[in-house]
Amino acid sequence: MHIVDGALAPEVLIGGGVLAVAGLGLGLRKLPIDKIPATGVLSATFFVASLIHVPVGPSSVHLIMSGLAGLVLGWTAFPALFVGLLLQAIFFGFGGLTVLGVNTVNIAFPAVLAGLLFRGMVARVPPVPAAVLGGVAGAFSIALTTLFVAISLGLSGDAFIPAAKLVFFAHIPIMIVEGLVSAASVYLIAKVKPALLQPADPVEDFQMQAAVLRANQAEQTPNG
Repeated sequence: MHIVDGALAPEVLIGGGVLAVAGLGLGLRKLPIDKIPATGVLSATFFVASLIHVPVGPSSVHLIMSGLAGLVLGWTAFPALFVGLLLQAIFFGFGGLTVLGVNTVNIAFPAVLAGLLFRGMVARVPPVPAAVLGGVAGAFSIALTTLFVAISLGLSGDAFIPAAKLVFFAHIPIMIVEGLVSAASVYLIAKVKPALLQPADPVEDFQMQAAVLRANQAEQTPNG
């Protein structure tokens, strides 16, 4: 998932940097006090999970657990994953500093989308279906990140198109493994601390409360 320094065109680097700054600003603004410990844990989880990576052309293959980060953190996944990427670039040379913005967007934005799409459903169902949805969210996040990496490479020149295709197919096993690990993680969270899966954003919280209220009203309304 990490694109290395020197692989991308300047305009792609600038665009990625601008989007990353916007995402970080929004993520920090939406960071609630009670989610700070979870943010640190998931940042560390990403850092450790992606240490074991296999180079594939100008990118690499590894677990990232971004779908789980999106389900638990929402937009706060941006700063959580950014910190992990920054530390990996500084201490291990994974990716690089010039491509930090692009790598952050490629990994964090799919995590946010996975959270927006699946978080409400995961929070409203029992642990087993929540685990299934969590697995789908994990695989979805990896698939979307792979697509973003391919687009980033493709926009940097036709010479990178074969590498972009290779990156996508190389990540198919990662999608499966990430989905299984995310499913197990969501099941454990739903059993032990389901509050972590509840939305922290006021708009999301209002939407969830409204959905629960409608469901309760439907149950209480007699048939006919």
